[in-house]
Amino acid sequence: MALSVLDWFIIGAYITFSMGVGLYFYKRAATSTSEYFMAGRTLPWWVVGTSMVATTFAADTPLAVTEFVRGPGIWQNWFWWNQLLAGLLGVFLFSRLWRRAEVLTDNELIEVRYSGKPAAGLRLFKAGVFAILYNFIVMGWVINAMASIAAVMLDVDKWAAVWICVVIALSYSLLSGFWGVVVTDMVQFVIAMVGSIALAIIAVNHVGGMDVLLEKLRSFTGEHAAIEIGIQQVTQQLAMATDSLRSVELGATLKSMQQQLAVTPIVTENTLSFIPPIPDAGFFTVAFWESPFSQFLVYMTILWWSIHNTDGGGYIIQRMGSAKDERHALLATLWYNTAHYALRVWPWIVVALASIVMFTDLSTHELGSKAGYPLVMNALLGSGMRGILVVSFLAAFMSTIDTHLNWSASYIINDVYKRFFKPESAFKDQDTAQRHYVVISKIATVVLMLLAAYTAMQMQSIEKAWKFIAAMGAGIGLVLILRWFWWRINAWTEITALTTSLLMAVMFEVVAYYQTTAAGLQYELFGPDPIFFGITLQFHLKLLIIVPVSIIAWLTVTFLTKPESEATLVSFYQRVQPGGWWSPIEGQIKHTLQPVSKGFLGNWIAGVAMIWGTTFALGNMIFGNWGLGFSLLFLAIAGFAWMWKFTISKITV
Repeated sequence: MALSVLDWFIIGAYITFSMGVGLYFYKRAATSTSEYFMAGRTLPWWVVGTSMVATTFAADTPLAVTEFVRGPGIWQNWFWWNQLLAGLLGVFLFSRLWRRAEVLTDNELIEVRYSGKPAAGLRLFKAGVFAILYNFIVMGWVINAMASIAAVMLDVDKWAAVWICVVIALSYSLLSGFWGVVVTDMVQFVIAMVGSIALAIIAVNHVGGMDVLLEKLRSFTGEHAAIEIGIQQVTQQLAMATDSLRSVELGATLKSMQQQLAVTPIVTENTLSFIPPIPDAGFFTVAFWESPFSQFLVYMTILWWSIHNTDGGGYIIQRMGSAKDERHALLATLWYNTAHYALRVWPWIVVALASIVMFTDLSTHELGSKAGYPLVMNALLGSGMRGILVVSFLAAFMSTIDTHLNWSASYIINDVYKRFFKPESAFKDQDTAQRHYVVISKIATVVLMLLAAYTAMQMQSIEKAWKFIAAMGAGIGLVLILRWFWWRINAWTEITALTTSLLMAVMFEVVAYYQTTAAGLQYELFGPDPIFFGITLQFHLKLLIIVPVSIIAWLTVTFLTKPESEATLVSFYQRVQPGGWWSPIEGQIKHTLQPVSKGFLGNWIAGVAMIWGTTFALGNMIFGNWGLGFSLLFLAIAGFAWMWKFTISKITV
């Protein structure tokens, strides 16, 4: 796709703006680690919440959604839609608790909640796992996605284009720290939303309107699979044919069917479905547990509360802590969840559906089905709009990269370097210490970026990488919730939960590697699933093994080890006053804060009604189901009214 002078002007203007922000906040960010990593804890809710949304809108996200829609169907988005249930824990519980805790990183809480060498070891271990392993995978797939987009849209060497983007994101992140991240996030969110909505409108108009698009997709349902079966049958007949005339006739039929297959979109009964159909197979059969509905069932009952970001997740927690007070932290997290789950997904889904009609078969494309999104951009955008859409992806890419760099550097500095190698006591004064830590943070940022770029070159599937990350932290989610609300959780509980999940996820990947190479095939990182007893362990089946094993392990260890000291528990409870099961401790506390657990269940249900109501109100309206759409919108409004009346309006700080 050739870019015009106007396109390059738009791109250049955005890059100039980003670097200008970095320079503007340079001196302020360099004064302390609190300014560099938390923006001084002074941010209002609308800045914090929008930054949360922007940083989770990476260049890979539309590609992954396209991969979902072109493959299993719209329902596959429940892989991340289910996380709203955990997100609302963040809104009503953890946003306020993290703001009360006033820690620089979520790992710092470990030595507030626990004590002794186990706590110190856990803090070091988690800093390494998430700052290095987790962040390398996340940044790797984001870089990989941007490389894919650059290759399709700009027709250039994909890694050369991405390295330019990396240098830009790295530069302003180094200059301004978290200040630069949140300020540019505001602009990045607007650009990304405008760009994705504009592309969706253009794509729908190109195929004849939404009604035409849906009619085409419904008319093609199952046809691709039927033609494939027909080709197999004709191929078998051709191999067995002895009559030359019969062979010629079958050959002509085969060629015609192959040509028809090439122009027939892959559309199944699940492509347009918001929820997969319940299979006929019995609940206890292998066929049931290999079905799409079983995946949906596991997502809704297990995934959301079991994985590592149940209490908010590192960079979301960083933003909760940067809010000016806990009311702003709650409102920021509510706005984030609304925009994240309800507002921004539908333009991506619409473009993915249009790509099915426009580009029927991408099986031979280097990027596979995720190429559908940038191919639509390449085919339909004119001068000016191309520049805006390129900037929207560049903005999304930079937002995610600078966030992960800043966040992972905060782990390296606060939880490793400062804690174990050079504490503040080693300096003559605090100002010298803070300036030194900021300099080391910048060095760590550069090293992390280089290693993440190497990781990007090793992975192919964005979807598979997402699922490995989820499996890696499966089983620890319940511990992260209970450590706030149950006094009996100790450091060994969390160590056991994290180690068990991580080792099992790696074990499954190692088995897949050996099975793939033993079969004479080339292994791709996070590509194949392992096979046990003839059953392919898809992601949701791995969860059914990892989560219960992890829970059994950490519960056993919890009751075999001593609880934390009374002094540690009293200090923690006095600091955050969460409510919950603290009967041996809470009598010793002077209660000065509102318990976050009060009225939680009603708020949680109202939040589900508001955000999923909005999500599927918009989806149904886009697809022309106006009656159901308006009913769901009314439900969403009622949910917000409940939350405002009983909680949000009553929060005092």
